[in-house]
Amino acid sequence: MFAVLYFLMIRPQQKRQKQEKEFEKGLKVGDKIITKSGIHGRISELTEDAAIIETMAGKIKMERSAISLELSRKLNPVVKQEKA
Repeated sequence: MFAVLYFLMIRPQQKRQKQEKEFEKGLKVGDKIITKSGIHGRISELTEDAAIIETMAGKIKMERSAISLELSRKLNPVVKQEKA
């Protein structure tokens, strides 16, 4: 019973958390992003744990964890290269 619970609930959540951390580490200046609250913008500065987001209304300082992985991927699609 525990094995079923692990593979259906715990493992997918751990994988998602790992993807979120990799996404946060991979952010760079100039990336278009959408925050979890729905704010659209472009990263103008990065610090260790925060990002300055430039929006149409001005600049906003937000935590990196407030940037949405799923919504931002729609703006910056990952191009997969095929091996020849």
